Amino acid sequence: MSQQCTHLDMIHEVKPSARGCEDCLKTGDSWVHLRICLTCGHVGCCDNSKNKHATRHFHETNHPIVQSFQPGEDWKWCYIDKVYID
Repeated sequence: MSQQCTHLDMIHEVKPSARGCEDCLKTGDSWVHLRICLTCGHVGCCDNSKNKHATRHFHETNHPIVQSFQPGEDWKWCYIDKVYID
């Protein structure tokens, strides 16, 4: 039996905090792919990026669910339950 996300109630309608990784833009750094926090709208870079700002945001805030912020992608991931969400 596959595990399901138990944090769907944390998903809100959000506005992106930036057009790129919010934290990399502040420091002039670059990123590989982007993720948006579905609790607050923070846009951070993925774990393939050297700064891993999306995961860092999760550790700082405990906001559990991100969605890909890449054009043409719409998958979601729950950091706590470690599952993809349909």
